[in-house]
Amino acid sequence: MAAGKNFVDYVKICCRSGAGGAGSVHFFRDNLNAWGGPDGGDGGRGGHIILKGNAQLWTLLPLKYRKHVIAEAGGPGRGAMKSGAFGKDIILEVPLGTVAKDAETGEIHYEITEDGETQILVAGGKGGLGNNHFKSSTRQTPRYAQPGQPGKEEWKILELKVLADVGLVGLPNAGKSTLLSSITAAKPKIADYAFTTLTPNLGIVAYRDSKSFIMADIPGIIEKAHEGKGLGIRFLRHIERNSVLLFMIASDDENINDTFKILYNELQMFNPELLDKPRILAITKSDLLDDELKEMIQSELEIDIPHLFISSITQKGLTELKDLIWKHINQ
Repeated sequence: MAAGKNFVDYVKICCRSGAGGAGSVHFFRDNLNAWGGPDGGDGGRGGHIILKGNAQLWTLLPLKYRKHVIAEAGGPGRGAMKSGAFGKDIILEVPLGTVAKDAETGEIHYEITEDGETQILVAGGKGGLGNNHFKSSTRQTPRYAQPGQPGKEEWKILELKVLADVGLVGLPNAGKSTLLSSITAAKPKIADYAFTTLTPNLGIVAYRDSKSFIMADIPGIIEKAHEGKGLGIRFLRHIERNSVLLFMIASDDENINDTFKILYNELQMFNPELLDKPRILAITKSDLLDDELKEMIQSELEIDIPHLFISSITQKGLTELKDLIWKHINQ
């Protein structure tokens, strides 16, 4: 799937819902009755601003330049008990995995997870009651009605968490993009320097019997990423949506155990629940190893999760890796 400049996973927008219409002060009149009772109708509800999930979208790009979203006001009530028209709702279509937050408090409202799911982002004001509602045995000609409630103007943040079955977790240059390009049709940018991957790349991995799963190459983590260093928490959140975490550490890493601890710690500091997910370790670039080096790494490994040696260049271990991932996804 494409990424680059078209991938937008964060937008901040000002939302103004519609004001409710005023209730009507009106009395029934006809040729036979010059002094009828109150029949003022209610005002219409103001327009909502609504989020709607769309499985065909993968980016918040359409909302990037839409800084203000304004819904219509409701219409006023009329005589003969006629209610005012509802203000037209504004529907914003968003990718699955979009989280809506209050920009001032940081409160999370909800997450859009299903195609066609709708949630109100900012509710329109209620319409005012017409004077018909205020008649009584002692007040038969009420000459007042309610005004409509005003609309709300609120700043909202929309964040996208990439939805994938497997999230690749590793330091820059761990070989994540190379793996993705070798077992999927995705074509991520690949180079031998840190932070080649600036946006998450998604690819579909073909598996046995026409099955498949989605793999996400998340930008490399560096120590203290949870504090916003490097690319920081902007990309850590994407890992929250993955079913399985595939830790990737290069075979030429100075200390594989220490590097794993760095990655583990960053995830734990960002969100401890991430560590409840199934985890696999792939030691990459194993085409550089002879049997003796491999045995040495194996004997020094202190990481108690399933692990295997792979090489994306020579395809070594990739079939076994896919089998292991599939097993964990379907546990």
